Amino acid sequence: MSTEPAGKNFIQTAIDQDLAPGGRCHGKSIVTRFPPEPNGYLHIGHAKSICLNFGLAKQYGGTCHLRFDDTNPSAESDEYVRSIQEDVKWLGFDWGDNLFFASSYFDQLYEWAEYLINKGEAYVDLQTPEQIRINRGNINTPGTNSPYRDQTPEENLRLFREMRDGKFKEGEALLRAKIDMSSPNMNMRDPPMYRILHKEHHRTGKKWCIYPLYDFAHGQEDAIEHITHSICTLEFENHRELYDW
Repeated sequence: MSTEPAGKNFIQTAIDQDLAPGGRCHGKSIVTRFPPEPNGYLHIGHAKSICLNFGLAKQYGGTCHLRFDDTNPSAESDEYVRSIQEDVKWLGFDWGDNLFFASSYFDQLYEWAEYLINKGEAYVDLQTPEQIRINRGNINTPGTNSPYRDQTPEENLRLFREMRDGKFKEGEALLRAKIDMSSPNMNMRDPPMYRILHKEHHRTGKKWCIYPLYDFAHGQEDAIEHITHSICTLEFENHRELYDW
């Protein structure tokens, strides 16, 4: 059996480059995160992500955050939060003081959503879900702009606050980013940012009836927590352009 040390994988190579002189993380400690949604029990794929993110943080003397992406009150509960914490510990990892919840950022995320509206980069769409689906197009056909896309920031802000105040039913209004309905990347075709859910949240109760979508919340949460290496599986590869947006 060879005693030669195993070669580094592509993630370790990328981190080495980031930490080297001139790299974007030179002189800093790396910060990774394991961000499950507390809507079920963990499976073997989650165990791989736990070992990867906590393992890399340990290897490089950094930290790994355990963040619960609890933005969908329809399916989440404290039971799953407790179970996930137990599983992470069972695998031999400890998040220390770095336990976070997306719901802790709801006020900040809402403020940023209003900021985008005021800049003219987000709008409230009153089309039905079926109309939105049809007008989105497909990989071979460009999408069609919503008839609500060119509303003034003032009108969008009024409608968004009405969404917040519970004046719409679920599915009647949606906040969308204003990007490019003809983009070859379907995720960039005015993606949804906030939806209406009249459900009680396991942490915030009935305070909110609008909730941020994952693609909007994910990048902002990483920024708030100063995550240096946000590692995702390939299913999110086409979401990277939106993450950078």
